[in-house]
Amino acid sequence: MEAGVVKIAEDSDFDMLKKLVDDHLNWKLDYDKGEEVKVWTKSTKNCCFKMVKVQSVFHNVSPNTMFDVLHDPDYRKDWDEHMLASIEIGYLNPNNDVGYYALSCPAPVKNRDFVLQRSWLDLGEEKLILNHSVHHKDYPPRKGFIRATSHLTGFVVRYHERGCFLGYISQTDPRGKLPIWLVNKITQKFAPKVVKQLKKAAEGYESWKVSQKDPLRKPWIYPELTLLSAKISTNDCVPSNFTNVDDDESE
Repeated sequence: MEAGVVKIAEDSDFDMLKKLVDDHLNWKLDYDKGEEVKVWTKSTKNCCFKMVKVQSVFHNVSPNTMFDVLHDPDYRKDWDEHMLASIEIGYLNPNNDVGYYALSCPAPVKNRDFVLQRSWLDLGEEKLILNHSVHHKDYPPRKGFIRATSHLTGFVVRYHERGCFLGYISQTDPRGKLPIWLVNKITQKFAPKVVKQLKKAAEGYESWKVSQKDPLRKPWIYPELTLLSAKISTNDCVPSNFTNVDDDESE
């Protein structure tokens, strides 16, 4: 998958994600708490910012629950303390959608936002999610935000005898004027905190979902429910000549 390009994910894209998660060749192990969480980093040619890989085992959390937590936009409002907005723009097909996500950053750094294509594949005991940055005509860069770029973000969720295994890959360019060394350091240290956040979110998901008005609404599992959402065309996602409104970190 290439940033800026809308493309229905293929088996080869998901195979690439699994290889990144499972193959540690040329990766540097930066943090190791055993089964609880491990963090690796790796430099690549296509981006100045390092790729980060995280692996963890979540005890007493099923793969199905973790898959739901990673997908459910309503629940994310409860557990993601950095989220400012999450909007489902529409779907390309039952396993590929496009959305808008904005997150808060600590002052004096400006807030960031993304337009992302997300793709997923549920193989039962193994579940895969990919996203990368794309464009959409209705979501150009906004005043007060810097439009960041996800070159690749992915999750691999698998059955584990104690619960589920989670593998996470991310390579993101926050844009703006942040020093590369600082972004790499923050990302490396932030990764274990994300794992803790996800674990807590997964443990509370089932009881939260049952309390909702429509607890069976899970379009990522029931494709027929995508008919209730807007279908978008790849023509809506053609790159335009817009740029960030302001790349300055200061307000």
